[in-house]
Amino acid sequence: GSMMPAIYGNAYQIMQTPDSVVIRYEMIHETRVIPLDGRPHVSKAIRGYLGDARGHWEGNTLVVETTNFTNRTHFGYNNRYNSESFTLTERFTPMAPGRLQWEVTFNDPEVWTRPFTFAMPLTRDDTQQIFEYACHEGNLGLEHILTAARAEEKR
Repeated sequence: GSMMPAIYGNAYQIMQTPDSVVIRYEMIHETRVIPLDGRPHVSKAIRGYLGDARGHWEGNTLVVETTNFTNRTHFGYNNRYNSESFTLTERFTPMAPGRLQWEVTFNDPEVWTRPFTFAMPLTRDDTQQIFEYACHEGNLGLEHILTAARAEEKR
């Protein structure tokens, strides 16, 4: 869910070490560490909201296979949840300097009739910093909503 476009918080930071890829998301400040060393997935008894990711290279494409999700992982809107059979297969393919194609296939035979794939470009923008996902000073949205509501009540 963190990679899917939302109304805000769509920044990612992707880093690579010799044995893993790390993706840090602005939304909900999640971080995935994706081992590239060939280790198997953890036991099916160990489940998490972000699942258990394992990556490998197919040419210049990073392929990430994620399993072991809980059945309480929220997907999208309207109270949609996946089952424990849910798997994701992501492909990160360089398209040009500073640009990746991200493609993800969702598969959950207990929820959907067949797998489906979504793709979008990811563009590097070093001016786009990742903000802490939190309420903070300077976030005046709620204050403005309440001020407008009080003004409307006075009318």
